[in-house]
Amino acid sequence: MRVVVPYAGRDPKSRLSERLTESERRAFARAMLRDVLDAIEAAGHDPVVLATEPVSVSDADVVVDDRPLTPAVNAVLARLDGSDGDGPAFADVARDGEVAVAMADLALATPEAVRRLADAEGTVVVAPGRGGGTNALVVRHPEFRVDYHGASYRDHRRIAEEVGASVRVVDSMRLSTDVDEPSDLAEVLLHGGGESRRWLREAGFELNIRGGRVGVVREA
Repeated sequence: MRVVVPYAGRDPKSRLSERLTESERRAFARAMLRDVLDAIEAAGHDPVVLATEPVSVSDADVVVDDRPLTPAVNAVLARLDGSDGDGPAFADVARDGEVAVAMADLALATPEAVRRLADAEGTVVVAPGRGGGTNALVVRHPEFRVDYHGASYRDHRRIAEEVGASVRVVDSMRLSTDVDEPSDLAEVLLHGGGESRRWLREAGFELNIRGGRVGVVREA
């Protein structure tokens, strides 16, 4: 299966700006992207990066579409019905009538979690994120389209019902944890095992456990 990984190269991870400089945020975002691509490849699937600007990535195709997330992904999904869509063309994205979408900041993703998502039955498979978002999808219905604004998990269930698609929800800590806020860095140090965790450790971040709460501190 082709797994599309949307990646925003402009000012990535702005909510981490209180802990990371702009150049550090770029480097950390690239590390998370690498972890997601590695998990997809190790699971036996083929990633393609859908980037807002050119980005050099080894072992994965890159397609540039500078539109916002929703129209860019919907241009990909339009290919499920055999049309060319209205975005950049890339071959084989909807082979066998299915395509997956996984966010680039799922730093805890593992091959096992990706396999659970890809192997789940249903014409629309959803891995919810914390706070009502949608972190990963498998789409096997030609009429389904995404809407990533607001509580997208709820919206995607509604859209699936409207087009007559069956929905399967994959409950996975690894896929539900997207790294957006400074508090999320602790999750990477606790549960990560790839480039993202390595980057944080090399940047001086360590776990800080006080009063039963887990956070991070950075060495001076």
